[in-house]
Amino acid sequence: MEAKAANSWGTVPEERYIRLLAEKYPTVEAVCERLIHLEAELELPKGIEHFMSDLHGEYGTFFHILNNCSGVIREKVEYVFGTRLSSQEQAEFCTLIYYPREKIEQLTAEDRITPEWYGINLARLLDLAKLMSFKYPLEKVRGFIPARFDSVIVELMSTRPEADPAQFIYHKRLLKEIVACGSGAEFIVAFTVLVKRLAVDWLHIVGDFFDRGSRPDAILDQIMRYHDLDIQWGNHDILWMGAACGSEASIANVVRNNLRYYNTDVLEKGYAIGLRPLSLMAAQLYPDEEPVKAAERAISLIMFKLEGQIIKRRPEFLMDERALLDRIDYGRGTVTIEGKEYELNQKRFPTIDPKDPYRLSEVESAIMAELRSSFLESEPLHRHIDFLYRKGSVYTRFNGNLLFHACVPMQEDGSFTAVTLDGQTLSGRAYLDFVDSVCRDAWLKRDQKSLDYMWYFWCGRLSPFSGREFKTFERMLVDDESTWEEPDDAYFTWQNDPATSERLLREFDLDPARGHIINGHVPVKIGQSPVKANGRTIVIDGGFCHAYHKKTGLSGFTLISNSRGLRLLAHKQIADVRTALKENRDIESVSETVELQSYNSTIGDTDEGAAMKAEIADLRRLLDAYQSGELREADA
Repeated sequence: MEAKAANSWGTVPEERYIRLLAEKYPTVEAVCERLIHLEAELELPKGIEHFMSDLHGEYGTFFHILNNCSGVIREKVEYVFGTRLSSQEQAEFCTLIYYPREKIEQLTAEDRITPEWYGINLARLLDLAKLMSFKYPLEKVRGFIPARFDSVIVELMSTRPEADPAQFIYHKRLLKEIVACGSGAEFIVAFTVLVKRLAVDWLHIVGDFFDRGSRPDAILDQIMRYHDLDIQWGNHDILWMGAACGSEASIANVVRNNLRYYNTDVLEKGYAIGLRPLSLMAAQLYPDEEPVKAAERAISLIMFKLEGQIIKRRPEFLMDERALLDRIDYGRGTVTIEGKEYELNQKRFPTIDPKDPYRLSEVESAIMAELRSSFLESEPLHRHIDFLYRKGSVYTRFNGNLLFHACVPMQEDGSFTAVTLDGQTLSGRAYLDFVDSVCRDAWLKRDQKSLDYMWYFWCGRLSPFSGREFKTFERMLVDDESTWEEPDDAYFTWQNDPATSERLLREFDLDPARGHIINGHVPVKIGQSPVKANGRTIVIDGGFCHAYHKKTGLSGFTLISNSRGLRLLAHKQIADVRTALKENRDIESVSETVELQSYNSTIGDTDEGAAMKAEIADLRRLLDAYQSGELREADA
């Protein structure tokens, strides 16, 4: 490299960047120290990725799988203690790791806690943490330990009692003094935090925090404390996001869904959104109906009106056939759908003016204004939705895999559907990028167009979050089940085709030879395979929601990616916290290896590794600049 005069160096962008890098690494020694760490870290095993989808507000199920790390911790316990502990002892130790405070409280009440118990379990946790820390550099491990415990735990992690008598004595004294100081319980909790952090490097949530389960708010509170994760928005997430942005049609859908499944606690207790005005109106209109069903009926008619208004002002949505209020013969009690007349199972519509069926009454307008205000002013809701926007997206490319909740719209011949919205005709990745941009506009601008689009992305036939045509009106008001069929997008047929999956990976600039498509959205029934397209596509929605269990026969699928490949877990039964503590019961799961590599993936094979390699190249350029005299080192 040719030396340059000091006053002329740094005139091109690359050189200006290297000069800025020199401020962080001002000497050759500083550059070399960083290079040594980076080059060595590239050779460490790839961290474990944990994939979950379609949580649907089922906090108990979610919390247990999150603590269990889909069986990773149990496997590590079996590996370390398989010949030292009985199955029952291993089960109780696992429960201690999952729920440390609750387990200590339970054992204290049973008078089973002694100084010896603390010493034994601290030693076991230390052995487990040591094994699990081997794939991480020490600096990272230290960062995983709760700050007020890190000096003692790092010291314990560094001892080698098996290597030297003095180390053995030192190790034992450290553990003894923790108990003697009355800190045994807190150190056990700290160790369990470390073990769970070492078990999973990255968490992927492939959509749908919300729906029938009662505690999506608790799930989001928990997830917001998680160390590293990404989120792919699901159709139910988009619905709540649209409601939080102020879309009245989305708000009406949210309220209706929660009433339909007797799940109003999340609104009233979780987000302080009151339903009293709606309930009072419904009681007056439908006095003979059960109160919750009356409220559901009242909000449903409001919803149909608001949706019809959007369909009329947004012809580009191509949803005219879904606006049905003006196709009702209110005298005869029938509706015309696709040219055929059907009898309605309800004949009385006291809030609808047949001459102007999509206009809200004064009372309905007042109710919607109050609901909209509540959704816009709910602090916990906006905290959660802001988190979904910050950590979420329509799709994610991560370590060669493509993650999205539902579909990329396709034609019957397998080609990408060309979707025309907002004057643009887009397909494939370009369409999903457009959808992502519009969703973010809705949060930032809250203009009517963006709000209308948020409703469309919830239920539109060509929405990548849904991929089916909703028949809510027919399912509620028409008994003829032939009208209930909800056609799916062709994607759900073509996702079984290896060539289509490979083409889709190429569309997103991913290697079809090593990448996978990971979806949720469609519950996989027992006996069906979630692994499709010769392993290129994996669907991990097995139905966390209890309402789906009779249909699926399962409590959910999760996926683990480690340095040797991919492993799918089908969860047959998940113990709740109370049962787990009482009986030391864990997840009953069946593990299936989706892909087993002949080699161990390293950090160098990951996206993180690619970023590290880029940093290494920059540091070597800086080192050359120091050694050639292009840049002077800072004075010592």
